[in-house]
Amino acid sequence: MTPTAGPHAGPYAGTSRLDAARRTLELEALGDDARIDLLVIGGGVTGAGVALDAASRGLRTVLVEARDLAFGTSRWSSKLVHGGLRYLASGRIKVARESAVERGVLMTRTAPHLIRALPQLVPLLPDLLRPGQAALIRTGFHAGDALRLTAGTPGALLPRVRRIDAARTRTLVPGVRTDGLRGALVAHDGQLVDDARLVVALARTAAQYGASVLTRVRAEQVTGTSARLVDTLTGQELAVRAGAVVNATGVWAGEVEPSIRLRPSRGTHLLVDAAALGNPTAALTVPVPGSTSRFVFALPQQLGRVAIGLTDEDAPGPVPDEPQPTEAELTFLLDTVNAALATALTRSDVRGAHAGLRPLIDTGDGSTADISREHAVLEGPSGVITVVGGKLTTYRRMAEDAVDTAVRLRGLPARACWTARLPLIGAPGHRDSRPLSAAEVPPSLSARHGGAAHEVLVAGESTPVAEGLDVTRAEIAHAVTHEGALDAADVLDRRTRIGLVAEDAERARKAVEEIVAERLGEGLAG
Repeated sequence: MTPTAGPHAGPYAGTSRLDAARRTLELEALGDDARIDLLVIGGGVTGAGVALDAASRGLRTVLVEARDLAFGTSRWSSKLVHGGLRYLASGRIKVARESAVERGVLMTRTAPHLIRALPQLVPLLPDLLRPGQAALIRTGFHAGDALRLTAGTPGALLPRVRRIDAARTRTLVPGVRTDGLRGALVAHDGQLVDDARLVVALARTAAQYGASVLTRVRAEQVTGTSARLVDTLTGQELAVRAGAVVNATGVWAGEVEPSIRLRPSRGTHLLVDAAALGNPTAALTVPVPGSTSRFVFALPQQLGRVAIGLTDEDAPGPVPDEPQPTEAELTFLLDTVNAALATALTRSDVRGAHAGLRPLIDTGDGSTADISREHAVLEGPSGVITVVGGKLTTYRRMAEDAVDTAVRLRGLPARACWTARLPLIGAPGHRDSRPLSAAEVPPSLSARHGGAAHEVLVAGESTPVAEGLDVTRAEIAHAVTHEGALDAADVLDRRTRIGLVAEDAERARKAVEEIVAERLGEGLAG
């Protein structure tokens, strides 16, 4: 299906380009008392997925986000596109299978350019695993492989479970402890180069199919058919009427629809230099003592880092813009992963840390680790349709269910969902993707942009934005001219992930601020 022009006109019709000028034009086009088919509130992975689903079905769609794309939980994940093995271990067959199916969709059709197969390695060390635990993990890995088969994901993409010897184990994770090492169990899962990049790709593709994607716009006085929108940059207000309103604000869902009760769970990661673990190419997977289904992962990341996570802690009280890890969580992560390392990591090795809040549905008592990761689509007393729960891997199914509900309840004139076949900007099947050779595109640029790398190459200089970082000045410019970044924080913290390490951000900040100011000025002047 060819992208349509949507509600906007002029040079942006049918394009995926997001910039400040487009934002201004689309706000003006809405005007006061505008009428649209679907208003989506929230610019995380779920909201962007809803906007793409609705726009690709032919609905006039507007997405508003009070801050920036991927501002909340969507940028704080482990970046795993996982097949639901943990849920299978706890007997949640439905959510496990759904995860495996959606992982296959992402890796084979919608976003293969952003995802790679990641080996997950459990070292066979005598004091790391309880008696019988290795057999239990092996059984679980094989069950996960069965899920892969039922989901139709080829073994060439996600290799089958295997056991490797000690030498191969050290090759994949050079920092692993060697005393008593009897090799490792290895399974494969999917890993995003960057969770925030997936959100941006969804938003840009939604814009190409006609959605208006408006950041720095807050929704107030929300009902099932209307809202007052506030441009937080200018203070301008306008009223919109909608056939349906979808609340996709994650942990903030209860602020939009008070009938929603959530029990947020905090997941924390810390970052260390990859060199501290010998530059691993597999995820070191360490069982949490006393648990049969929880692990701490040391996950190779872009920009030369390894992320170590993940916690699962109750996070009651007001929802902060940026949740903060606790010292107890950092200590827990270091202590757990150190049990499998030859040289223990210390607090001084931690280059950065971040935490995100899972928007779990409140089911009463019990640990947050025991709360189901299934999503729910709920209609509130005012008619607002809220989609909540779930996880990054299953965003597409969540979006489909939310739009199906809106179409059914409000009689919207929509075609059937086809996002399982719809390639995102940069994916090999996208109409604007251009295959470039390794000689033309640095591997880091190709990993972050796929077939859209050609856009980046013409946006600016291909030199690093700061010494020691593989992010180029062209990527900074492209974030402003094509990806909707409106200030340096958008670029440092979400379009790139330079901001995950404070020292990196400070080294790059001056250059980023200069490029952003220059490109914003050019765009608004044009």
